[in-house]
Amino acid sequence: METLISSLNTQHAYPIVHASDIAAARRAGQKLAIELGFDEARAGTLALIVTEAGTNLLKHAGEGMLYLNVAQSEGVPGVDVLAVDSGPGIADLDACLRDGMSTAGTSGTGLGALRRLSDEFDVYSTPGNGALFFMRLWRDEAAPGLCRVDVGALTVPLSGEDECGDGWGVACNATGATLIAADGLGHGPQAAAAAQAALRQLARLPASEPGQLVDAAHEALRSTRGAALAAARIDFENDTIRFAGIGNIGAYVIDGDARRALVSHNGIVGHNMRKVQEFSAPCPPGALVVMHSDGLQTQWDLDKYPGLLARSPALVAAMLMRDFIRRRDDAMVLVVRRREGRAGGQQ
Repeated sequence: METLISSLNTQHAYPIVHASDIAAARRAGQKLAIELGFDEARAGTLALIVTEAGTNLLKHAGEGMLYLNVAQSEGVPGVDVLAVDSGPGIADLDACLRDGMSTAGTSGTGLGALRRLSDEFDVYSTPGNGALFFMRLWRDEAAPGLCRVDVGALTVPLSGEDECGDGWGVACNATGATLIAADGLGHGPQAAAAAQAALRQLARLPASEPGQLVDAAHEALRSTRGAALAAARIDFENDTIRFAGIGNIGAYVIDGDARRALVSHNGIVGHNMRKVQEFSAPCPPGALVVMHSDGLQTQWDLDKYPGLLARSPALVAAMLMRDFIRRRDDAMVLVVRRREGRAGGQQ
């Protein structure tokens, strides 16, 4: 079964600086759960996850960011909750994740509850460098089959804008996964319209080759202001990734200690684009693919975060966004890992 997930599904972002911010995030989570068909019990579980995540941001870091994203696998929706802070970090994660352990003078149930309540859970923290928590809850108690890629992504609009002009998408089937990253020119609603027009081509051509997808987006974007765009296809059978990019989209394959940049050509999709050229690179199971707009600095280095590469792609995306966002434009980061072994749906 084809599975499609993209930034066309609204991301909710809440700065957490006061208890009232947690209440607002909880209400948004409950509303999202209802829209996705969660039953009352599962919606209540999501509300608890959001509440505990927000409360722990305030208790342990004083403030932070809480993100709610839609997940999807084999037609079954879910909700991702991501809590990000730049606080003191956690010296002993294992101890803090045991119920009853607290460094903040509280009952200590929060961090352990996050792990118990979630269908999927991951955390990254080092002393003095904040903490990032990832929780995923599926609509149904029986979790769907998972695709052979795991996805993490974030978008952040320019300050003062309601819409982000950057976007991403991933489609997965039995033979591979197709990735797309778009940066609409400028920012605001017109930039968002350009990016969204490109993402809709992934829904139309979910198993296409990168060049075909870029060509289709070029035609679809002629009536927009245009975009920088990159597309890739991970081939599960041949352990490769094929890539085509136009404009300033950063793209990399990270496999162990090796980091390979994927090359884009100059141009504007929808307006000034030469012939699309595809490139191929190795992408074995376990490899990480990172694609981001120029809203992120290019000189990021994950070696500065020991152990992060082994964590969930959602945490890698969150760290890149937290520490390398430029804040002069919209920003987007998409991180995809090939899962080890074989499985069946997506995200």
